[in-house]
Amino acid sequence: MFKDKITIVTGGGSGIGRCLASALAARGACVVVADVNLAAAEETVAGITAQGGTAQAVEVDVSSAEEMQNLVDGAIARHGRLDYMFNNAGTTVIGEMRDLELAQWRKVINVNLWGVIHGTHAAYQAMLRQKSGHIVNVASGYGITPGPTLIPYSTSKHAVVGLSQSLRLEAADLGIKVTVVCPGYVRTAMLEKSAAVNVRNQDVLAQIPFPLCSAEKSAEIILRGVERNRRLVAFPFYMRLLTWVYHNLPGISELLMLRMTRDFRKVRQPESPAAAPPALAAAEAAVKD
Repeated sequence: MFKDKITIVTGGGSGIGRCLASALAARGACVVVADVNLAAAEETVAGITAQGGTAQAVEVDVSSAEEMQNLVDGAIARHGRLDYMFNNAGTTVIGEMRDLELAQWRKVINVNLWGVIHGTHAAYQAMLRQKSGHIVNVASGYGITPGPTLIPYSTSKHAVVGLSQSLRLEAADLGIKVTVVCPGYVRTAMLEKSAAVNVRNQDVLAQIPFPLCSAEKSAEIILRGVERNRRLVAFPFYMRLLTWVYHNLPGISELLMLRMTRDFRKVRQPESPAAAPPALAAAEAAVKD
């Protein structure tokens, strides 16, 4: 299905994005690996070409509409079309809302929401001209359930889910497919090295009550869902279960989330200035997925 297809993967320098790019190339796709960190994108490309695949690295800041338009235009100019657009780049900041500053909110929204809007808009216009294409937006399990202590992240991902599911209906009669992806906890650099305010990353990671999925397995699950033109790809199993509980047994879901919030507060360090880097520096330090 992906053989000889032209694909773009944002955030392709690490994590799920790198594994998506590699898995697509292994299936015969030509992959444009886009990332704000060009060296990381080039490393992904080197791994792909070493295995006989075809890929190109491009430095892109997804929060820039101009750069995202240039990314799509460049791929089409070089290859003649765009078959798949994977809007995967993301960032987060860990902390309670009372501890966050607006600079951190802006960083997360600019990457996670505006980055997806920019990529979707540019790709959609091109695919309308082709009358074909598939847009895949990577949201999160916290885009379909509450995300206390990750409120900017959860806010942006809920918006991505709404955008994707609404566009899927508009695009259905125009030859374009749209899929939204909602993973649970995936072991990536973003999870392990994200900006954190008044809390240590390792303390938060130690509290996660579910097993972490590998980025490699995540990429395989995502591509299977895309092949089947799924409306929403949620994984692992516990993420689908939590979503069902949230919608059907909201009281139980709220108790679980409240417990997780209270556990978080046990490791929160409001008196420790070292645990809370300056807002803008913390936001900029967040690792892209």
